[in-house]
Amino acid sequence: MAVLTFHNVCSVPSSFRLTGIPGLESLHMWLSIPFGSMYLVAVVGNVTILAVIRVERSLHQPMYFFLCMLAVIDLVLSTSTMPKLLGIFWFGAGDISLDACMSQMFLIHCFATVESGIFLAMAFDRYVAICNPLHHTTVLNHMAVGRMGLAALLRGILYIGPLPLMIRLRLPLYKTHIISHSYCEHMAVISLTCGDSRVNNIYGLSIGFLVLILDSVAIAASYVMIFRAVMGLTTPEARLKTLGTCGSHICAILIFYVPIAVSSLIHRFGHHVPPPVHTLLANFYLLIPPILNPIVYAIRTKQIRERLLQILKREAKIS
Repeated sequence: MAVLTFHNVCSVPSSFRLTGIPGLESLHMWLSIPFGSMYLVAVVGNVTILAVIRVERSLHQPMYFFLCMLAVIDLVLSTSTMPKLLGIFWFGAGDISLDACMSQMFLIHCFATVESGIFLAMAFDRYVAICNPLHHTTVLNHMAVGRMGLAALLRGILYIGPLPLMIRLRLPLYKTHIISHSYCEHMAVISLTCGDSRVNNIYGLSIGFLVLILDSVAIAASYVMIFRAVMGLTTPEARLKTLGTCGSHICAILIFYVPIAVSSLIHRFGHHVPPPVHTLLANFYLLIPPILNPIVYAIRTKQIRERLLQILKREAKIS
C-alpha cells in the first residue's frame, strides 16, 4: 500500500484496512455462517417481494410501490457492506481503497436516509388512505408516488453527499490506515483523522437529528391523526380492520428506527461497551430491516401471502 508519510505521525493513505469484528478475529470463519445466511435471506426476501408486486397487478398501489422502493433500498444497504464483510471473514480481504471507502460510506448513510424518507412517505399514504379515502387515488397517483420517492433520494444525496467531501477536503491526513470496523462508517473513519474534526462531527450529528428525530416526529404525528380518525369509526370491527392496514408499516418503522437508535446511542455514549458489541450492532442495523421487512409484509399482507402460496404450490407440483 502506497502511503505518503507526514512528520512520521500522520499520513495520506491510498487505502485502508478493515478489521472485520475487532476482538473476534479468531471467530471470523464461524461468524461468516450467520452473517452469510442473513445476507442470503435478505436478498432472496427482497427480490421475492419485488417479483411478486411486479407480477400481481392488484398490488400496483401506492403502498406497494413504496414497498418496492424499500426493498431496493434494503438490497443496496445490505449489499454495500455484506460482500466485503464476508470477504474479510473468508479470505482476510480487508483492504479497501480510499475512494471505495468514501463510496461505501456515502451509500450506507445516504440510503439509510432515503429509507427514513420512504417510511415518512408511507405514513403520509396511510394518513390519506384512512383520513381522506375518497381522494386517495387522486392525491397519491403514480406520478405523485414517483416524485415522493425521487424527493427522498435527492434528500439523501443532499444530506450525505457533503460527508465524504468534507473528509477528503478538510481531513486528508490519518493517524493510521487501520479501521477498527467492518465497513467505512463515518464516525469510525473520522476518529482516525488528524486535525480538527469538530465541523464534521457537528454536521454528522445535525443530519442524524434531522433524519432520525424530525422524520420520526412527523411519522408519529401522522399516526396520531390516523388513530383519531379510527376512533371515530362506529364499530370495533371497523377499527381493527382499518388499523390492520397500518400494522405492517408500524412494524417496519420499529424494525428500522429501534436498531439504528440503539446503535447510535451506544456508539456515542456507551464508552464502557466492548468494541465487538459496537461493530456487531452497527452490522445488525443494516441487516435486520432487509431481513424482517419482507417477512413482515409477506405475513401481514393478504395479497402478497396468497401470491407466494400460489407460487410455492406451483413449484411443488412441478417438482
